[in-house]
Amino acid sequence: MDASARAMVEAIHANPTQAVLYLSGGASQAFGWLMSVPGASNTVLEAIVPYSRMSMIQLLGKVPSPFTSRQTAEDMALMAYNRALKLSHPGFPALGVGFTGSLASARPKLGDHRFHVSARTSDQLWSSTVTLSKGLRTREQEDKVSSQFVLKAIAYACKVPATFVPELTDSEIPDEFEMQFDEDQQLEQLINGHICFKVYPFSSDMPKAERKIILSGSFNPLHEGHLKLLEVASSILGEGYPCFELSAVNADKPPLTVSQIKQRIEQFDKVGEV
Repeated sequence: MDASARAMVEAIHANPTQAVLYLSGGASQAFGWLMSVPGASNTVLEAIVPYSRMSMIQLLGKVPSPFTSRQTAEDMALMAYNRALKLSHPGFPALGVGFTGSLASARPKLGDHRFHVSARTSDQLWSSTVTLSKGLRTREQEDKVSSQFVLKAIAYACKVPATFVPELTDSEIPDEFEMQFDEDQQLEQLINGHICFKVYPFSSDMPKAERKIILSGSFNPLHEGHLKLLEVASSILGEGYPCFELSAVNADKPPLTVSQIKQRIEQFDKVGEV
């Protein structure tokens, strides 16, 4: 790892974003780079390599078609993002990274040498596809290039400036895609089951407590009893991050609409509670 890449990893670790990485078919050096710089525990929550066919199918809950595609990388990133939501410290930004590649192997490939990397946050999806020149690099060299793009994806999601240029030729032009999600779109994704929850961190106090103290309810309306219940629970349980949980989808009731969710969330905003 050169000095510019190391500086970028240090900047990533200094950022509060916490990530889960799912990497298959390459980019193995990216994980080594992240872990070799002090502060990796600030960034990396979990890293998994679903390398076999069955491992990938079990991860995604379906047979991807094809395995090496932008859609598969985006599906992996979404799964990783949902996992990061569950593992990250309350209130800290969560990031999911998905990578799938078809790089140089022991036997010559009939198809292109290519890879796809995707990064998913609460409000953004970023993807990049690169087709490499066949025969130009060894497997290790192709893995290095793909690892650079994984670092680039993490840096972009963390809003850390990329201080190095990936080692591509003039003919190897990345095909990049980006999509932003506003609050309504995020809530639609929640209602549809694409994301497991959405965090509204109204409090400015963000302790690094891993345990959450959760009070669930419909909060229709929020009242003083709810606030007192969570206050008492927090005093009994001790260290933990107090959270109110509003269920958008209830087994015994129709799902809440986006407007209903926003109306109920506004109540917490007014009292300055999470």
